Amino acid sequence: MNQGQQIVIEGIYEVCIGVPEAITAIQYWEQFGYRVGQEGELPAAIAKLLYGVDSPLRSIRLYHQDADHGLIRLMIWQHPTNTGLGMGSMKVKGNRWATTLTTDILNILNHAEEAKAAGYPLRFTHPHWEVIYNKERKSRPFADTMIGVREMLLLQPLARQVLFQRFGYTLPDYGNINIDSPFKTSQFTHMGMVIQDDSKEKLKFYDEVLGLLRVRDDVETSYESSLAGREIFDLQPGEKFFVTAFDDPRSSTTDFMAARSGRLYIIRFPDSMNIDSHFEAAQPGSLGMCLYTYRVRGLNQFSDRIKASPVQQFTTIVENEFGEPSFSFVAPDGYFWTLISN
Repeated sequence: MNQGQQIVIEGIYEVCIGVPEAITAIQYWEQFGYRVGQEGELPAAIAKLLYGVDSPLRSIRLYHQDADHGLIRLMIWQHPTNTGLGMGSMKVKGNRWATTLTTDILNILNHAEEAKAAGYPLRFTHPHWEVIYNKERKSRPFADTMIGVREMLLLQPLARQVLFQRFGYTLPDYGNINIDSPFKTSQFTHMGMVIQDDSKEKLKFYDEVLGLLRVRDDVETSYESSLAGREIFDLQPGEKFFVTAFDDPRSSTTDFMAARSGRLYIIRFPDSMNIDSHFEAAQPGSLGMCLYTYRVRGLNQFSDRIKASPVQQFTTIVENEFGEPSFSFVAPDGYFWTLISN
């Protein structure tokens, strides 16, 4: 986008999570370094206008140190519409999840194992080794520095998380660890979605209309190439997907050290695969991870651009539960979004 027109978008601002009550959710996310910030309410009539949900709403925004992205909004609906994605497969259209950087992934695994043994409802994978950058580089074990990550999936009824720990490298603007948090974790560094579109036409919305920076495109992951990808996305032999990533425009397409968190990962499965659709379980009114937001400068211009694009539906600009001018829309790929005036 032309920043001279003061139309600016940054990294994903919030992951919105529908919860039946606030106290338990706040206690959980405090373990990951979040803290209570703003609180606000909407009557049913305004919630219907902005989110399409005919229910009174109370929301609590959770902050993470001084981060200006990767925050959490807890949404407590008086009348939730459904129980959300829960612990269902990650290989569904409509899927949402959020990823967090940690320096203590084994401690998180310890808690997951103990919770599972105690009968808690959750599903997780063990932390698998993945090489993210310079995949062609061959390291000599016990001689060279190993450069990669350990990443694990943690699914619970109200949270769909991927957690990762880096080894052998750092990215200065991609996740800021709260060293005082019990799990030594950052704000959400990236968020994900699943689509099917061999034409890739639906991807154009995110850079050509929203103005995000496409930093990775068509990176292939297959059952055979990635144990983590296989287990997290329930891949079967011969199955694969492609990854496209959209960043804050201040990021870089050539210098991975300039990468910024707040990234949107879109997992694109081939049209030939039989994948269920659960968009109805991952939109406002649902419990669990149900909405992502962007904060933008020039909200009216964004509204005009989006209305002129091939979106499925859009709302007028109204004040959200925090008194911030906002509007919502359903993108061409079927995902519900809300933009907030910066």
